[in-house]
Amino acid sequence: MSDSTVPAAAPPATGPSESDIRRLLTAAFTGTALEWYDYFLYGTAAALVFNKLFFPSLDPTVGTIASFSTFAVGFVARPIGAALFGHIGDRYGRKAALIITVVLMGVTTGCIGLLPSYDTIGVWAPVLLATLRFMQGISVGGEWSGAMLLTLEHTPKEKHGSYSSIPQLGSPVGTLLSSGAFALVGLLPDEAFYSWGWRVPFLAAFGLLVFALYLRLRIEESPVFRAMLADAERNGPPPAPLIEAFRRSWGRMIVAVAAALLGIGGFFLLSTFIISYGTEQLGIDKSVMLTATVIGSVVEIAVLFVAGRAADRIGAWKVCAAGGVISMLVAFPVFWLVDTGQTGLVILGVALGIGAVSIPYAPIGAVITGMFPETFRYSAVAVSYNLAGVAAGFLPLIATWLVDTADGASWSVALLLVLLSAFTVAGSYAAGPPLARRTAASAPRRPTS
Repeated sequence: MSDSTVPAAAPPATGPSESDIRRLLTAAFTGTALEWYDYFLYGTAAALVFNKLFFPSLDPTVGTIASFSTFAVGFVARPIGAALFGHIGDRYGRKAALIITVVLMGVTTGCIGLLPSYDTIGVWAPVLLATLRFMQGISVGGEWSGAMLLTLEHTPKEKHGSYSSIPQLGSPVGTLLSSGAFALVGLLPDEAFYSWGWRVPFLAAFGLLVFALYLRLRIEESPVFRAMLADAERNGPPPAPLIEAFRRSWGRMIVAVAAALLGIGGFFLLSTFIISYGTEQLGIDKSVMLTATVIGSVVEIAVLFVAGRAADRIGAWKVCAAGGVISMLVAFPVFWLVDTGQTGLVILGVALGIGAVSIPYAPIGAVITGMFPETFRYSAVAVSYNLAGVAAGFLPLIATWLVDTADGASWSVALLLVLLSAFTVAGSYAAGPPLARRTAASAPRRPTS
């Protein structure tokens, strides 16, 4: 695996103040939370609504698979968005890319809430649904990497473990908002819920967009990118960033995909898939499953704080690897608890699973961004992370098929979670040496006597 590097861009003469960092972290977290709210909203609706309203003529299991297929379309689009916004972020700025992503996501999500059902416009309903989901995927393809780079390129390296967990908090908060919104409208009678209630959380995206855009406009551009611009003025523009990323760092990109797989894919198994599994296979009320994911998201917030701080002390890649091992150990107990159908044990199982897969999710940004040079970092990080996202997007679909093949038994999905964990352990371990070399290369040298 090649580990060629590009000399780091010169840092600015003075670093950002504490107030600047706080404002940046607040904006990164809040904007990412609103973006993930929009994205996760679709996953909850795919498990509860879309199979009935957009695929009503299909067998319930086949309808669920079709619904999750449109869910997966968003993940297929993510590498395309990563390539597009990676180029924008490396050539025109991290801030510019993030402004475009949040506008695209907000408009697209709001339009889903306006879609007519299959009974109204026939086959055009699922076609338009899949198209809007594709546009969501384009947006998310550039969102995470931009928010992570802005955060880490403004902050000191010794705190990258804990700071990298701040944008990650957007995921559980987005889940809380989306699950909470569906839990509220889920209290409506079924007739009202399926006719108009499910649309309300989507339509709220229009209002949230205004707030998110305000925050993004106040973010300062990355000092690393400003230094890159100065270097380009002196020496001319660098080569195309995406081509350079694949040419010089393809091995590290594969490692990054493996390291990120559990944090993304494990979460969707234990949120999107498990809602469908609990309601369709086990007959558990949807309010119980939604409550379980909400509590799991609260647990995730606590785990992200703890794992991020641990990464500052022992190293980000070590925390990721440890999280993979822990997830292996709890995979089968998680599904055994859910299979009981007892409310308390179901909630415990979901919370335990989400908590475990959140350990590697906390510092994964520090692991991945530290592996690539600044000149094509946005492209390399975005493509790597979103290739992992492609695999993750198909996991609810694969898990549904596995359970159906196993006559409703959950052991096959637990085994799938073990496999994801093994990939992340291997990827995190392989990421350790490149991280150590780049950290050593960028560390200031003491003068010799």
